[in-house]
Amino acid sequence: MTTPRHVHHALAQRRWPGLEPDGAGTLVLVPVGSTEQHGPHLPLGTDTMIASAVSRVVAERLAAAGRAVTVAPALSYGASGEHEDFPGTVSIGHEALYAVLVEIGRSACRWAQGLVLVNGHGGNVAAVRRAVELLRHEGRPVAWTGCGVPGGDAHAGRTETSLLRHLAPWSVQLGLAEPGVTTPAAELMPELRARGVRAVSPNGVLGDPTGSSAVEGREAFDAVVERVLGELVDVDVGDDGRLRAPAVRAGTAS
Repeated sequence: MTTPRHVHHALAQRRWPGLEPDGAGTLVLVPVGSTEQHGPHLPLGTDTMIASAVSRVVAERLAAAGRAVTVAPALSYGASGEHEDFPGTVSIGHEALYAVLVEIGRSACRWAQGLVLVNGHGGNVAAVRRAVELLRHEGRPVAWTGCGVPGGDAHAGRTETSLLRHLAPWSVQLGLAEPGVTTPAAELMPELRARGVRAVSPNGVLGDPTGSSAVEGREAFDAVVERVLGELVDVDVGDDGRLRAPAVRAGTAS
């Protein structure tokens, strides 16, 4: 039985004949995450796990609607220098991340219809934006989007803990969950940039995970998936290379 060309597969499991750039070609989603501390209770791969899950579900939804799409292996190292005071964190820095993303885009766009970076770590944004801006300047069909939850706390708090309780409950050690610093991230940013996360939060948490729930995580995850799906159905790319949601363009959301 022949498999329809639009059915979703992970890129690493595919074979090259099914990816030749005939017709419209395939859209490639690249989850971009990190390997960094997420408090005592969440795994180091939290950002990568979230970005990968969003990419996978969005790809499945697009494929079900007849669109050729595949998810590339996640990039599991990012720019996480602010977390390097905690064991387990592995950061490649902004310049290395930028260079890797540029080369991924140049290579994949030789055969793909387009490429979208699905970013799961806020510290990656500067490198992601720079890479996409360069690739678009070179004429390549590349854009980016993020996995942020509006109103969510900054790091390893209620939002991320809820997401992981929904996506991978086995990975969450609830008995170790405890509040960190709860000052708004915008107020902490100067000290975070100057001294790192551990200087402001000894346990590495920016927020309070104790009120988390799998139900809240499912609702947040579904909202992110719907937003990203909308961005990919009705494509509009901002000046910084980021996909814009239709509601934002219509002026009905901030």
